[in-house]
Amino acid sequence: MASELYNTIDALSREKGIDPQIVVSAVEDAIVVATRKYYKTQENLRAELDKETGKIRAFAVRTVVENPEQVEDPLLQVTLDEARKVDPNVEVGGELQIPKPTEGILGRIAAQLAKQVIFQKVREAERDTVYNEYIGRVGEIVNATVKRIEGPDVIFDVGKAESRMPRKEQSRLESFAMGERVRVVIVRVEKASKGPQVVVSRAAPELVQHLFQTEVPEIYDGTVVIRAIAREAGERTKIAVMSKDKDVDAVGACVGMKGMRVQSIIRELRGEKIDIIEYHEDAVTFAEKALQPAKVSRVTVLDGQDKHLEVVVDDSQLSLAIGKKGQNVRLAAKLLGWKIDIKSEEEKRQEVELQMSALVPASVTPLENVPGLGEGLIEKLTAAGVTTVESLADMTPEQLEAIEGIGPKTVEKISLAVNNYFSSLDAGEAAVPEEAATEAQEAPAEAIAEQPAAEGSDNPAVEATGEAEPVEAAAVEDIAAQAEESGEEPAPSEEKQG
Repeated sequence: MASELYNTIDALSREKGIDPQIVVSAVEDAIVVATRKYYKTQENLRAELDKETGKIRAFAVRTVVENPEQVEDPLLQVTLDEARKVDPNVEVGGELQIPKPTEGILGRIAAQLAKQVIFQKVREAERDTVYNEYIGRVGEIVNATVKRIEGPDVIFDVGKAESRMPRKEQSRLESFAMGERVRVVIVRVEKASKGPQVVVSRAAPELVQHLFQTEVPEIYDGTVVIRAIAREAGERTKIAVMSKDKDVDAVGACVGMKGMRVQSIIRELRGEKIDIIEYHEDAVTFAEKALQPAKVSRVTVLDGQDKHLEVVVDDSQLSLAIGKKGQNVRLAAKLLGWKIDIKSEEEKRQEVELQMSALVPASVTPLENVPGLGEGLIEKLTAAGVTTVESLADMTPEQLEAIEGIGPKTVEKISLAVNNYFSSLDAGEAAVPEEAATEAQEAPAEAIAEQPAAEGSDNPAVEATGEAEPVEAAAVEDIAAQAEESGEEPAPSEEKQG
C-alpha cells in the first residue's frame, strides 16, 4: 500500500500532467540538498523515497578501492577493508552507501529549501510536457480565448498553456476583447527561459484553408482541392482551387449560392478580400487567371527552369494588374511560384523597337556619296571627325557652325544636299553620276544633251534631265559661300559658271 506522501505526489502529477517519477526524483533531490546544507559536507549524497512507508533515506556514496594508496579523496573513496566493516559483501569498484540520519534535522530553512527545489523540478517538468505536446501540433487550428493584451501582443489561453500572438501575426483589420474566443493557427513553439512559448497566428494562410474546409463541403470531402494560397493578412488573399469531378465547378462551390460561403469566410476575416481562382497546370493559363481582375493580353515564358514569366497587358490595365503597392502581382507570383514581369503594350512595343534597331546594323555611307558636298567642305567635315552621311544628318546647325570654316550659308547647303540624298534613297534612286542618270531616260543621252534648257519648255527630255542641274549649282554655290565666309570675291570664271 502506498504511503500518504506518495499518494500526494501521485495527485500532484496528475494535476500537472507529468510523470509521478519526475516528482519523486524532485523530492529526493530536495532531500539531498537539505542534507548537504545541514551536514555542510561535499560528500556524494543520494536519497531514496520508500513508497510504502513514505520515509526518505539519505546516503553518502563512496567508491570502493583496494589499497589505501588509491584513495585520492576520502570523501569520495574508501578502501576495501574499511568498506567491509560496514558491508561485508562489498567488492572493489562497487559503491558503499553510508546512511545519513535525516529525522529531526530538517529544520524550517532546510524544509523551505526542499520546497523550492521540488517546485523548480515540477515547473521544468511542466515546461517539457507543454513543449512536447505543442511542438507536434504546429500548423494546427485551435480554439483560443483572449486572456490579456500585453502591448502589441495578444495572450491567449489554448488549454494547458498560454500562447502569444505578436503584432506581425495579426490582421490589421482585427481587434480583440478580453474573453473573446477565436480560431488561431499554432505557427511555432519556442524554448525560452520562462518556459516554452507557443506562438499563434491569425495571419497564416492555413487559417484561410481551414475556414474553406469548414464552409465548403466539397473541399472537406476532397471533391475540390486547394492547390495554393497566397495571403497578405488584412488586405487580400488569392486561393487556387481545382475540381476532381468534371461535373463540379471548383470556383462556384467555393463561392456558394449568392456568394454565401465566401461571404461567411470574409466575415470571419473581418472583411479581407478573397480572390478564388481556378487552378491550371499550364503556367501561362494559370498566370492569366491569377492576375484577375486585370485582363491579360499575352503571357510569355522567359525561362522555364528559373520560372520566369513576362506578362503584357493593355495600357489601361497596367495599374490594375500591378495592384495597390504591387499587391496584385505580388500575390499572383506567390500563388504561381513564378517570377512575373508586367509590361504595358507601349512598353513592350518600345522594347521590341529597341531590340530590332540593335539587330539591324547601322548603315555607314561616306560623305563622298552625297552630291553637292564639295571636296573642300568634305575635308573640313572629316577634319572635325564627321566622316559619314548618317553622323552628318544627326548634327544640329549649332554643331555644324562650331566647325571651323563653316557658316550659316554653308549649313543650309549641307542641309539641302543631305535632304536631297535621303529623298533619293526613299524614292528608290541611287546617287549616281549625271551620265548614268540621263542614260536611264527614254531618249538617247546625246539627243538629251543637245536640247536647250529653256525655262518653261514643254520638251519632256528637258524635264527629265532637270534633276542633274541642282548638283552643279549646289557645288558652285558652295564655293561662293566659302569665298564669302573667307572674305574673298569669287573668281570671274566661277561667276560665269553660275
